Amino acid sequence: MSSEINIGLAQINVTVGAIEKNVDQIIQFADRARDELACNLMVCSELVLTGYPPEDLLMRPGFNTRVQSQLARLCEAVSGIDLVVGYPKKTSAGLFNMCALIADGKIVQEYAKIKLPNYSVFDEVRYFAAGESAVVVDYRGIKLGLTVCEDIWHDGPIEAAVAEGAELIININGSPYHANKIPERRSVVCARSKATKTPVIYVNQVGGQDELVFDGASFVTDQQGEVVHQMASFEAALSKVAVTRHGAVVTVTGSEMIAQQPRLESIYNALVLGVRDYVQKNGFSGVVIGLSGGIDSALTTTIAVDALGKENVDVIMMPFRYTSDISKEDAHLEAAALGITYHVVSIEPMYDAIVQQVAPLFNGAEADTTEENIQARCRGLTLMAYSNKTGKMVLTTGNKSEMSVGYATLYGDMVGGYNAIKDVPKTLVYELAGYRNSVSPVIPERVITREPSAELRPDQIDTDSLPPYDILDPILELYVEQDCPPADIVARGFAREYVEQVIRMVDRNEYKRRQAAPGVRITKRAFGRDRRYPITSGFRPQVDW
Repeated sequence: MSSEINIGLAQINVTVGAIEKNVDQIIQFADRARDELACNLMVCSELVLTGYPPEDLLMRPGFNTRVQSQLARLCEAVSGIDLVVGYPKKTSAGLFNMCALIADGKIVQEYAKIKLPNYSVFDEVRYFAAGESAVVVDYRGIKLGLTVCEDIWHDGPIEAAVAEGAELIININGSPYHANKIPERRSVVCARSKATKTPVIYVNQVGGQDELVFDGASFVTDQQGEVVHQMASFEAALSKVAVTRHGAVVTVTGSEMIAQQPRLESIYNALVLGVRDYVQKNGFSGVVIGLSGGIDSALTTTIAVDALGKENVDVIMMPFRYTSDISKEDAHLEAAALGITYHVVSIEPMYDAIVQQVAPLFNGAEADTTEENIQARCRGLTLMAYSNKTGKMVLTTGNKSEMSVGYATLYGDMVGGYNAIKDVPKTLVYELAGYRNSVSPVIPERVITREPSAELRPDQIDTDSLPPYDILDPILELYVEQDCPPADIVARGFAREYVEQVIRMVDRNEYKRRQAAPGVRITKRAFGRDRRYPITSGFRPQVDW
């Protein structure tokens, strides 16, 4: 007995809640898979009808009714090719994260996701009931096991499908990106495939959704757990694999093998995709950035141009009496290199007027960080005025190191709609700037090599207030991302005074982070969906030295 089917892998950039538009995209991809690739079946990603994650939209009256209406439209509109799609389905037993095979315009079989992730950025237990049993369907002589995302990360679901006779596992995904996630994901799936001696078709969503970025990077394994087909990362794509039966043996043959991106390239592309989709999916005409001549705004601006095009990125240099000539020169050089609209607006008159007006309230008190913050807020006001007038969204430029310890001004440099580098530690900012310059030199070398400074007072440098970044960032990774106890951090060789200083700053600045703009998540634990701490808290870590 022999059988052969061509299966299309549809890596689609959908928008959460845009159900009708998402279905339109599925139909367009299906037409291409049928006409251009001669596919019999096309596999889409997890919850492709709604986008992932739909969060509390799932609780809105009428949302699931619309999903079912559009699912019926999809069944009717697609012909000459069958589909595997994901969607939520409400039943008397609860709401399920569903995967279905649609053939000849009808839903042939449905599978409810068994393993519901409830950690990190995931909270599916809040919304979904868990499925209970494997689903295997005979499709053109080949038995397909339907599974969803988390199912493949745990013992049970895949093995149950194989026990029911599955010869090929289809695993649809909404798996978000973080640095090193792609090789980690491949390792897990390949091990599962090898252990069960069953090929796996792994299809992942692509695109930015608020803080999350989905990298796509869909792939296929053979019976030995080897990758035989690898799609691109960070871009919508459609490709084909051939599945053939010869007797009792099912063979999967891939048609492309796109190399995995190196770490820095992968992170950079995640940032670009996250910015592009947040700006465009939210209907903004472009962005405006305060370009200071420093490394953070330089990298943010470059990311924005790569994401949106130079015609959609404006920058404003806002000098003050403490702004160095070097900063002014470097900001102008970068703007020229990128070919973007460049404005210069001095904040000196605004600052002087504000300080004069509030002086009676200060009763002759000495100047301190109050005056520094007024400078930052003058810049924030300028950027927001430009944003209101032009319709361009403000991109903020604070990195993860600064956000962690509160080295930022509320309603000043924190003002804006989105932050490209919110989850990028300062040391990684430098690495990414170096990577981007290796592609084409747009960030002046002096911006990368000189001492970082907020330039809010004479001769100011960041280490006046913070430990050196090569010490600060590892401490932050241990404390923020790994929940490492203070004593353990010190035991790893970090000076006690630095550890105490950093932990104190992190813990007391939750109120700032809660008011910060969302930003692209590229680490395993970002501020926002990953790390949710109370603002008001009397808890302090026990320090047993």
